[in-house]
Amino acid sequence: MTSAVIPALMLVLAFGLGSIPTGLWWAKARGVDLRRIGSGNLGANNVYRALGARAGLSVLVLDMLKGAVAVFAARAVLGGTGGWAVVSGVAAVLGHILSPLAGFRGGKGVATGAGAMLTLAPAAALIAIGVFAVTVAVTRYVSLGSILAAAALPLAVRATASDVTGLDWASVAIAAVIIGRHWGNIGRLLGGTERRFRARESP
Repeated sequence: MTSAVIPALMLVLAFGLGSIPTGLWWAKARGVDLRRIGSGNLGANNVYRALGARAGLSVLVLDMLKGAVAVFAARAVLGGTGGWAVVSGVAAVLGHILSPLAGFRGGKGVATGAGAMLTLAPAAALIAIGVFAVTVAVTRYVSLGSILAAAALPLAVRATASDVTGLDWASVAIAAVIIGRHWGNIGRLLGGTERRFRARESP
């Protein structure tokens, strides 16, 4: 294979990993069409609302693994910690958001982006996760926590990460995609109609 073919295949693999609609399939196995429940989103938060904490946490972990495995695979095959691993992480996020296996629908990229960034820049990712956790604890808005965590990510990368080619632009791209996917939530937050997070028992 030529030198360009293998990186291209790794990007296809990363996108394919990201596109696995874990939330949709998990809910379907339990007789629930996630697209018709709550927000209709295919991410872990809507799974939690539809099926309870155990299902929501399981999908969250699986969605994070999609981003992490995409980065690990690129590093294992292509070597090093730079360029292609970063691009593979972004490709996994895009696959999660625009899954061809779910009619080019998906989640909002938060969990898969977190998995990729925990692998690429752990300190920065943990800062963003801390912003998310504090925001949700104080306000009970998962969407606001996701938006603020995404906004904090590029700043955290700049403050903590080094020697990873393209990581600055990748963190900005992931943040922009996540915030863009929350555009409807932003409108509801401003209008005071956004749903707050509520603890519930697994069914």
